[in-house]
Amino acid sequence: MTTEKAATKKTTSVSVNDPDSRAGELKCIGGSKSDHWNNIIADQAVKSLWLKHSDEQTADSQRKAIVSALVGIGPKDEIEGMIAAQLLAAHNASMECYRRAMLGEQTFEGHRENLNQANKLSRSFAILLDALNRHRGKGQQKVTVEHVHVHSGGQAVVGVLETAGARNAAQLEDQADARQITHAPQPSVRSEDKEREPVSIARDAERPLPDARRTIDGRAKG
Repeated sequence: MTTEKAATKKTTSVSVNDPDSRAGELKCIGGSKSDHWNNIIADQAVKSLWLKHSDEQTADSQRKAIVSALVGIGPKDEIEGMIAAQLLAAHNASMECYRRAMLGEQTFEGHRENLNQANKLSRSFAILLDALNRHRGKGQQKVTVEHVHVHSGGQAVVGVLETAGARNAAQLEDQADARQITHAPQPSVRSEDKEREPVSIARDAERPLPDARRTIDGRAKG
């Protein structure tokens, strides 16, 4: 006698509501109209904290600080919410690497490796910040010239000024000087001696050539 057991499959259903119909009361945290998403972003950011040596009161303060940081960044959509959470995670991880590098009992190899990791994480933080600014439209600065008047003999050079946020004021001034509108007609050059007559310039006109033959000792050579 054989016994057959029917395999049972467990199915999971997910109910999705129209985002436009949701209030999104926590949008200031994750940038979404769905508070399910906003809670996930907050939870992921909180879990990037190092809480091993924190008591319950300190840990609670740290969690509140992370959520407050998300609100301070102010994500406007889901993409900004993800970038904001990764910014905080990169910051927390880099600071932990810096902390470990400073331990008194740390070996030289451990000290160096922790500093290397902290350096990589700091660069990742800068890249994420630049991505957030570019997503928000802050990555470029443009100058639009509407009216340009150029006099006879001059020339105009008009360009679009694009600068990264990390450039300093001196670099911006140099670029602005290089792209300014210039007008430099060249004046005619006159001699200080007003009585001197102009000197004619030889041109490629046809003119007779002298006879190349000449008489030497009564005989003509040529």
